Amino acid sequence: MSHPEVHGVVILARNGDRSECYQDPITYQPSSTESTPLGEVQSHLLGSYLRSLYFSSDSSSHIRDISNELVNLQEVHVRVKVGGEGSSVFDSATAVLQGLFPPNEKNRITLANETTIMSPLGGYQYVPVETVEPNNDRSLESWTDCPAFQEHVKKVQSSSKFREAEQNAAPFFKDIKDYVFGRPTTMANALFDYLSSQLVHNKTFAHRLPPTFIEQARGWADFRENMVFSDEHMSGIGNIASRTALNSMLSALQRIAFNGDPLQFMLIESTYQPFISLFHQTEMIKGHPELQAIPDFGSALAIELRRSPPDSREFLRFKFRNGTEEDFRTVHVFGHHEDIALTEFIYRLENSVINSNSHWARTCGVSTGPELADAGNKFFDAIMGMGMIFVLMLFAWLGSFVIKRYRRSNYVRLQGEEARLESISYGTRGEKAMTENKL
Repeated sequence: MSHPEVHGVVILARNGDRSECYQDPITYQPSSTESTPLGEVQSHLLGSYLRSLYFSSDSSSHIRDISNELVNLQEVHVRVKVGGEGSSVFDSATAVLQGLFPPNEKNRITLANETTIMSPLGGYQYVPVETVEPNNDRSLESWTDCPAFQEHVKKVQSSSKFREAEQNAAPFFKDIKDYVFGRPTTMANALFDYLSSQLVHNKTFAHRLPPTFIEQARGWADFRENMVFSDEHMSGIGNIASRTALNSMLSALQRIAFNGDPLQFMLIESTYQPFISLFHQTEMIKGHPELQAIPDFGSALAIELRRSPPDSREFLRFKFRNGTEEDFRTVHVFGHHEDIALTEFIYRLENSVINSNSHWARTCGVSTGPELADAGNKFFDAIMGMGMIFVLMLFAWLGSFVIKRYRRSNYVRLQGEEARLESISYGTRGEKAMTENKL
């Protein structure tokens, strides 16, 4: 059944190109990265593409009744992962928003003195973002600091399937040693990220790397990450990346479906891990096995909330775009070959979604979530801070009292008329009263 009207969209976007990112093979703690001009261009292209699709009145996928010239901040919500990889994801989100909402000369105001002021840079549109840090919100980086996930990774690496792949990959990892400068050449340390980064940014390296090496590295990295970020069971620990991200997605879809809520567009800027888990958790891979891989930089998954009047029910259509060189193509979830009802989608997933930090802590086998520990530390710090202030005030009062006593005991008593000092006080009606203060 066709549902022509798009009433809202949730976008899961991957960051653009950045510097090499090393991840620990067990804990998956990542190194810090920096975005590159190439990555910013990729993300900007994604933003421009999304604008042409959902904010242009000429598009068949135009979001119904959304503001298409100046951004309406009540209609748009942006969440950005700012975890271990540093600022590269945040920079990518900024570039996407610059493409989505480019400078517009209508972004101006008229002051009381009738002076017209335009926003800088030709009407630049400033869109606030919600940064999601793993120290206080695990929804966009749930796989780090998670003991249960680390055990899952160890089981993957000790499985017969993984061991067989290691044997098959051994010749390649032997041949690649001369090109990775001492880095461990094993399946546990997939080298694709390093090779890819060098191939793009290091001209000398690009000229030396033999043909097919990057394709082989990509294939083994896809194999590894697909095993690590998936699970046989929908609510398994291998799907933790999407199980936490889905909380934001489902909440946004429910808000969009509610006519009294102005939200119509949500952007979630993240890294590659939630994509792989989501493809497995929603069974997209059954109809689209090519999705069992790391998505390219600048990739995006769109979840469109659609209706078909007079039917008031909401349906979802899923579209995926791998990288920035292709258009969205429709993908299907849970064995459907058409749009799926929002109610069915929520029903199938709701028991597997991790919806709070405490739920994440229980799932990972952590006695207290980091957010609780942080909150406790902040409370303790606050109490200690107030205590220190009280102690300082007490010492200051005692000090002033001692100084006054000392001054009185050592005061030089003046003789004659100078011994008669005059002090001024004010009565209840403001009359000035003169009193004598005799020493």
